Amino acid sequence: MTEQTADQTARTLSLAPVEARDRIAALDALRGLAVLGILAVNAAAFALPFMVYDDPALAPFPVQGANATARWAVEVFFQQKFITLFSMLFGASIYLVGGETGDAARGALLRRRLLWLAAIALIHGLAFWYGDVLLLYAWAGVFVSLMRSLPARRLITLGLGLTLLLASLQAGLALFAAHGPAALTGEFARPQFTPEMVRQTIEAYRSGWAGALGQNLTAWLVLQGTSLTVFVFSTVPLMMLGMGLFKSGFLSGRAPTGLYLALAALGAAALALLGVLEWRELTAPAGRSATGGLGDVVGAYPIVITLGYASLVILAATRGAGVLVAGLRPVGRMALTNYLAQTLIMTTLFYMPWGPRLFGRMDYVQLWGVVAAVWALQLVWSPLWLSRFRMGPLEWVWRRLTYGRPLPLRKAA
Repeated sequence: MTEQTADQTARTLSLAPVEARDRIAALDALRGLAVLGILAVNAAAFALPFMVYDDPALAPFPVQGANATARWAVEVFFQQKFITLFSMLFGASIYLVGGETGDAARGALLRRRLLWLAAIALIHGLAFWYGDVLLLYAWAGVFVSLMRSLPARRLITLGLGLTLLLASLQAGLALFAAHGPAALTGEFARPQFTPEMVRQTIEAYRSGWAGALGQNLTAWLVLQGTSLTVFVFSTVPLMMLGMGLFKSGFLSGRAPTGLYLALAALGAAALALLGVLEWRELTAPAGRSATGGLGDVVGAYPIVITLGYASLVILAATRGAGVLVAGLRPVGRMALTNYLAQTLIMTTLFYMPWGPRLFGRMDYVQLWGVVAAVWALQLVWSPLWLSRFRMGPLEWVWRRLTYGRPLPLRKAA
């Protein structure tokens, strides 16, 4: 063993997970908000066929009245906002773990961390739920890890610029679909799925373990194929933006208060506009765009609302109002455990053989009841667990595999 290799090995062995007292409160609160917010969107994907996710007309119940309001709330306040936040925070964590590109020991640690995340993701996606996002994060993280030493300003400029560019392309397609020549836009309006396909999918999920697993595998292959080849191009810029915002001090509360207030106000304005437009779209007759595509245009820029949400949480966590977000911090410290626990709870309810198999039997209002119950459970159990243990159970497994040595889990008496 050369002296350089020995030094690197010694440096690797000296690395350890961050202690609770050294954690950044705002980051933990943001992670907690993100993991809870993601469930509000994912609930329909757990409980209903994937084709209903984008087309409420295919739902096995009428999307009217309270059901329309329930779906509207998801579309306006949650859709794409919290997965965007989660992606940005993952970018920040890449730098927190890996440091600068010249740090060989921390770089090796980061690579092992991403490798084991991919392994966890494969188990999660193949055995439980096709909607897994962790495999995409592991893949995108490989590219973002190469940019760890870029200055904060450049990371923010590139990340935000590419995010807005992709959003503008999406907005342009929405306007073209609404106003382009009928001969070219007909494909956009032609339904890809039918109520009969929805019925068959529901029956398959309810038929037992084999049927549910077969449906999950089919959906996983489609979604993960798209994620690893298409969604990675939107996820990498968000991770770059998150890394840049962390390096600049924004995510830890060191930016000027005026900046947070301005972003919160801009996010609130975008949220109000989106709310009006989405309601008009949702209550319009089937096959008709009540806003001429404008609702989809505003919805293509979730980053504006996400930064507004993040600004409010950071202000609360760092400007003397931490009690307002104190409940989110334990949830965020156990983000991986809580994310995967959501899958276990929801799949048990909807299609696992040991559960009641409620797949396709709950409407949007009832799903909100389930989401609220899971939120309450995780807000209660996370601080209870952390009162006796140093980290979440799956965080311990992931870190144990990453560091390659035993790590303490229980707190000292």
